[in-house]
Amino acid sequence: MRFLFVVPPLVGHINPTVGVARELRSRGHRVAWAGDAGLLRSRLDSDARIYPCGLPADFGQRPADLRGFAALKYLWERVLTPLAEAMVPGVVDAVAAFRPDVIVADQQALAGALVAERLGVTWVTSASTSGEFTDPLAGMPKMRQWQDDQLLDLRRRFGNPEASGDLRFSPYLVLAFTTKAMVGGEFDFPVAFVGPAIGPVHPAGPASDQPLVFISLGTVNADTSARFLGECVIALRARPNLRGVIIDPAATIHDAPPNVVVKPFVDQLAVLAEASAVVCHGGHNTVCEALAYGLPLVIAPIRDDQPVIAEQVKQAGAGVRLRFDRARAEAIGTAIDTVLTDPAYRTAARTIQRSFAAAGGAVAAANELITLAS
Repeated sequence: MRFLFVVPPLVGHINPTVGVARELRSRGHRVAWAGDAGLLRSRLDSDARIYPCGLPADFGQRPADLRGFAALKYLWERVLTPLAEAMVPGVVDAVAAFRPDVIVADQQALAGALVAERLGVTWVTSASTSGEFTDPLAGMPKMRQWQDDQLLDLRRRFGNPEASGDLRFSPYLVLAFTTKAMVGGEFDFPVAFVGPAIGPVHPAGPASDQPLVFISLGTVNADTSARFLGECVIALRARPNLRGVIIDPAATIHDAPPNVVVKPFVDQLAVLAEASAVVCHGGHNTVCEALAYGLPLVIAPIRDDQPVIAEQVKQAGAGVRLRFDRARAEAIGTAIDTVLTDPAYRTAARTIQRSFAAAGGAVAAANELITLAS
């Protein structure tokens, strides 16, 4: 069987599919990729088959202060729609050259779903984030209609105008890299909850008597992270009984205390294996990796799906939610103390951890794809 993965130029959306592709290849199936060739080469095996797709000139340059409908409007008009427009020709070329049995299209790489519909290829949604599984527009019919109009326009221009349904949810299968223990609810589309595709998890436990707190705001928030990370430094300075590892890709921290290590990047899973708690922005990958290690969270969501994911974690009892733009050192420190000392948070995190382990990850995702292709 042949599987074509169509992904946006976002590391967090590529990573969950890498293990799935390797599992498919290990079983003798053929795999190819359509997306940003440079980024894909840096993330994939050296012999990966890659079909390049175009990108909008200003992709990734987003104002940090947009909220509500303004943020939704910007996401569709300046990110998702231009990305689909730029990627469609490359995806068409990839389908013609590779002849896939199944297209696996990320929810934010709408070109994959559009081309699959137009050419009559079976397609699967790769839901690298659970943010779309709850309805943030419930009770807001005008905003919902506006969003539906964006999808309708894309389908009219690039897909099958006679098709129906939401392009972000395949009628054949949605691969969700999470579990119902975190998301909950019932859905009107076929979904396989396969859990995070991050491979075996081997917690090492704390390497010293000082609990380790891992702090990261992801790879795309460097322009907005300085103030919050600075407050985290102050909070940890006041807690010499704790150790901290802070990811600071923009090098904004210059006065870290002895109990805090600051790095531009790390092997995140290796750090999580020794951590006791995680402070983050609510990025789906970081949240799921933390929960896969049974770690409670302090989440300060910034934008997009992050508030939804933060609320999922809060409702599951596995973490504390803060306001990113208002949280100061005192509140951050108190939240860290809370998740470290109240056993209920770790208990809830470990409940989700067990659900992740049982879901099957990359192996389960590959099983679903092979069954569908057959």
